[in-house]
Amino acid sequence: MYEKIVLPNGVRILSEAVPGVRSASLGIWVGTGSRHEKAEESGTAHFIEHMVFKGTDRRTAAQLAEEMDAIGGQINAFTTKECTCFYGRVLDTHLPKCADILCDMLFHSRFDEGDVHTERGVILEEIGMYEDNPEDLSAERLTAAIYKGSALARPILGRPATLERMTGEHLRSYMQAHYTPGSIVVALAGSFQQRDVDALRESFGMLKGGGAEKIRSAVYRPAFTVKKKALEQNHLTLAFPSIPYGDDRRFALQLLSTILGSGMSSRLWQEVREKRGLCYSIYSYGAGHTETGLFAIYTALGRETEAEALAAIAAAVREFASGGVTQAELDRAREQSKANVILGLESTQSHMSELGRGELLQGRVMNADEIIEAYDAVTTEDVRKLAGEMFDFEKAALSAVGRVRIAEEYKALLS
Repeated sequence: MYEKIVLPNGVRILSEAVPGVRSASLGIWVGTGSRHEKAEESGTAHFIEHMVFKGTDRRTAAQLAEEMDAIGGQINAFTTKECTCFYGRVLDTHLPKCADILCDMLFHSRFDEGDVHTERGVILEEIGMYEDNPEDLSAERLTAAIYKGSALARPILGRPATLERMTGEHLRSYMQAHYTPGSIVVALAGSFQQRDVDALRESFGMLKGGGAEKIRSAVYRPAFTVKKKALEQNHLTLAFPSIPYGDDRRFALQLLSTILGSGMSSRLWQEVREKRGLCYSIYSYGAGHTETGLFAIYTALGRETEAEALAAIAAAVREFASGGVTQAELDRAREQSKANVILGLESTQSHMSELGRGELLQGRVMNADEIIEAYDAVTTEDVRKLAGEMFDFEKAALSAVGRVRIAEEYKALLS
């Protein structure tokens, strides 16, 4: 079980002791991501994530790295469309030092203009690397097309034009405006002492500011987007409207995805790759947000097999929606999902992530028993009903990267 403290300023601190471990994982979750940016600010949240590693009032960038290496710790961060997270994992004896470093980075980053210029170049290279990955590019272009006109459509990394205008003062001002107490969740899991929690209370209790941010709603709209690129394979991502990440049906969705397109026993893998040999890679995934979501099927294949493969995928999806799943398929998927939950409990970082993500994005943390009960409660009818609601080809969207056709041809192939 975990303990939750809400400080007078609104910061939430969640801690969970994990028996039998000697490590601790600490995460600082902030409810601001790329979707909270204005169009002219695109890429700011991710830029800040980079800049906090470039030095503070007390430590240079080299000293930050050296001090973590000196205690054998790991420290990192990531930015999503919904949030930003800074986290560290250390031996329990070094937790105070890890907490001090993370708080120093968060509260006292310098945002030196020279460092901003240098890191801008790093991020531009990161964008170039992303553009060179057709799998990621296909997914990003799909999201941009489906949510066009909303903040969800903008890339997390930003765009060169917006990044070029960013200064240390802009990043500092954005951080002050968005890193408010009501938007922060501190998650601690593993081996720790009460004094470690008390120290976090003291550090975060000094923060001033407002509550959590409000977002503008985004709406799923069908779209087809193609990008010609000199590649050996075409990379296709087919999508349908799905559910928000906090929806109670998310457990049915996970089982649906496992049966349809996750792993070598899934229907799509068996039908499209094993039986027909039409592709090398194929899988499905869900991407939920606060108020909306999409369900996607990705495949990489040669242009010569593209039409037959899309027809096979469409047929499998339609059969899934109309015929549902067998009890054997559901039981197999259920055991896979439950195993993932249990295996995740062996990592303090997984515990920390469940605490932070659950509290920040869903307002509550489910323990392992509750999650397993939720999977056990899903029936074949639940999965069939959800599939019937999602898999409407009138609302299908598609992104294609490679030696691609025109968008109208893909629409015709799916009709």
